[in-house]
Amino acid sequence: MFALSDHLLHPEGDALPREMDARAVATLLARGVACRAPVNGAVYGTLLNDRAALDSLGDAVHAAPYKAPPQAPVLYLKPRNTFAGHRARIVVPDDALGVEVGASLGIVIGRTATRVSVGHAADYIAGYTLVGDLSVPHTNVYRPNVRLRARDGFCVVGPALVAARHVASPDALEIAVSLNDAKPFTANTASSVRNVAQLLADITDFMTLNAGDILTLGVRHGSPVAHIGDTATLSIGNLPSLVVSFVGANQHNGEQS
Repeated sequence: MFALSDHLLHPEGDALPREMDARAVATLLARGVACRAPVNGAVYGTLLNDRAALDSLGDAVHAAPYKAPPQAPVLYLKPRNTFAGHRARIVVPDDALGVEVGASLGIVIGRTATRVSVGHAADYIAGYTLVGDLSVPHTNVYRPNVRLRARDGFCVVGPALVAARHVASPDALEIAVSLNDAKPFTANTASSVRNVAQLLADITDFMTLNAGDILTLGVRHGSPVAHIGDTATLSIGNLPSLVVSFVGANQHNGEQS
């Protein structure tokens, strides 16, 4: 069982995460405190769960070898080396390509979930968090490329895990990603092919999710690309915003142990 009563975050320098209310979190973050990723389990990313992303493939979804849109969620694992937290500094592997900065809603699993029905999905959700799902831009979507998605620091989580009671409408949350205070890229969780409950039901039909795991709702199509020297601010609904900066390989990277 993984229970959240309010907000859980892990300030840099603290041995363990802290649970506190929203006001205390806001006060702490306003001081510029950096945080570790408050992750307890595995983090699974979801591909093609945004209608615009699926539509952008056009006729390619009907070409060989697949010949149809995916019938089940397309998942990939973000391994532990990718975990980073609020105010992490992430190495850009190739500045010509940059790094795609996807803001995704993270669904925090509260208890062992196997063959969960849509109607009971909420019973298995402890809360939500913001996931900065980073990748080197690429076009291969059916076979997620580990080399381009699993670089050190490429899964920025937090700053806090937020109890489900604070997120009344997870399927209608505004998403924003801004680079260097420029006009933000905006989207909404309402554009999901599978909403939170349906995604959880479809995935647990073929695999078990464990307490503390995080499942992302998926990156929105058209997310911005960052380059060396950029700072990105990610927000989803009223969840605490996540800040991440991008540096060259000779600078401090975003890996956090």
